[in-house]
Amino acid sequence: MDETALPDEILLEGMRFYGYHGVHPEEQRLGQRFTVDVALAVSLRRAGEDDDVEATVSYSAAYAEIRRVVEGEPRKLIEAVAEEIAAALLALDHRVQRVRVRVAKPEAPVKGAILDTVAVRITRWRMPEETQA
Repeated sequence: MDETALPDEILLEGMRFYGYHGVHPEEQRLGQRFTVDVALAVSLRRAGEDDDVEATVSYSAAYAEIRRVVEGEPRKLIEAVAEEIAAALLALDHRVQRVRVRVAKPEAPVKGAILDTVAVRITRWRMPEETQA
């Protein structure tokens, strides 16, 4: 079986942050909660076989990048927040081949709606020439 077809994943799920993203001025002034889930596609075979921390992607560094984005510069759209997170995680470590990002806004002001959350999910891949780094 081709191991690259079914990559391993590092999951960081249920991360909670307070940010100032939104279209409405009060969202950017008052802020609100955001939740983020990510999946990093990376081969974990060597890390698992050798029990070697250097053979995997740093969970702490990934978390720090996600936090920097969500708690950083306000964006109008959670789509933009998700894109920035994906780009930061692909740039973090050349071994990350794909990243899936879900950004949720539990208190999104959707006129007339009764819902638990509004969220976006994106998947981005490393370009082939980037794998040589």
